[in-house]
Amino acid sequence: MTAPTAPHASHTPHDPLATLLGGSPLLSVLSESKPEVLAHTREAYSALYADAHPLPAPVLHALAAVVAAQQGSAELYAHHRAAGADASLLDAALAGEDLPDPVLAAVFRHADIVSVSPALAEPEDQEHLMTAGIDPDLVVLLGQLVSFESYLIRLVAGARALADAYPGTADAGTAESGAAESGITEVGTAEASAAAPADAPESTRVPASRGRDGQRSDRTREGRLRPTAFTQKMLEWEPWVPAPAADELTEEQIASFAAKSGTGNVYFRLISRTPGVTKARSALDNEVFLSKAGLPKGERELAAAVSSKVNDCVYCASVHARKATQRTKREEDVDRVLAVTLPRDTDWVASSVEQLADGQDERWTVLVETAARLAALRPEFTAADVARLRGIGLGDLEIADLVASTAFFGWANRLMLTLGEPYWPEAE
Repeated sequence: MTAPTAPHASHTPHDPLATLLGGSPLLSVLSESKPEVLAHTREAYSALYADAHPLPAPVLHALAAVVAAQQGSAELYAHHRAAGADASLLDAALAGEDLPDPVLAAVFRHADIVSVSPALAEPEDQEHLMTAGIDPDLVVLLGQLVSFESYLIRLVAGARALADAYPGTADAGTAESGAAESGITEVGTAEASAAAPADAPESTRVPASRGRDGQRSDRTREGRLRPTAFTQKMLEWEPWVPAPAADELTEEQIASFAAKSGTGNVYFRLISRTPGVTKARSALDNEVFLSKAGLPKGERELAAAVSSKVNDCVYCASVHARKATQRTKREEDVDRVLAVTLPRDTDWVASSVEQLADGQDERWTVLVETAARLAALRPEFTAADVARLRGIGLGDLEIADLVASTAFFGWANRLMLTLGEPYWPEAE
């Protein structure tokens, strides 16, 4: 791989969240009540796009713009195009053209799987990257970038829905206050909005995973017993990419996940290959799920489990369904969500998601259905969903928590699904 490139000059002139969330009550409610959610999101963005990496920033922004197009985010597509995306590379990638550079061809091939069909990822996909000369650090960086954008796309979708639920009340003052609190000079929100297309462009890219069988094998690559159905029982996780050994970790790597786990956790050792991103991600995780005010913690965990069902992540669902049960004492209702089988297309994308709420009471029906709509590959969360959430008594802060909890698992599910696989611990 080439040496890390210098940061690109266009990456840090403004606060991206003030532009992307500006004019929405989501920005103001998070700024007032949970500013750390915004702070850690900015830190992750900066670690991805302002820090030096083996791939130049225009390539990273082009990659992010393709993800935005695949997931239907006009705002993020316009943002990354304006932030310095390599326009010729972006246009060629969206058109599905063969990229002549073997490294870039492998990068965009892998990004398609992480973005669109993470549950269809296989160990061979990682081997394809290695064959192209992409080392484990860059493999993890690619996963983090696509997964972070998936989180940000859902945060922006939630912001748009909240803004649409308050017709005539959004103005640039909200964005200006968010930018002032961040300490970053913000570009004109009106200009950014005017530049954004009404819809994201269509991508004709075909993921290399299309048509794979999404039904799970009962054995991992290493031969361990693998779960073939969703469960609340505790699972372990096996990486497909080499993780640093505990005694090989730098102080920076250890610090990147110290808020979440010890050095015995192979998953966190693996993603510590991107310490700046992982440090921000760890802090954001804690703030989203453990902060005191807002939506009850058990219902934040429910949203995480719902996202994991939509994205077909058995490992994440096991962890967060179990936490939802522990906090709500509603094991049968949580199991009911896990038991639903969603219809899926040839990319293993759920073609409908509302049935995850079958058999729930009114409150959980609304929570599950709206979280599932936000978790969909192309988020379907709208002002009508905000109205339904208000109808069961949620205020802006509680809605912001539901959005952030669901959005975060757009990030978490994609990393977990494409870097490794779960197994039963008793099989060891």
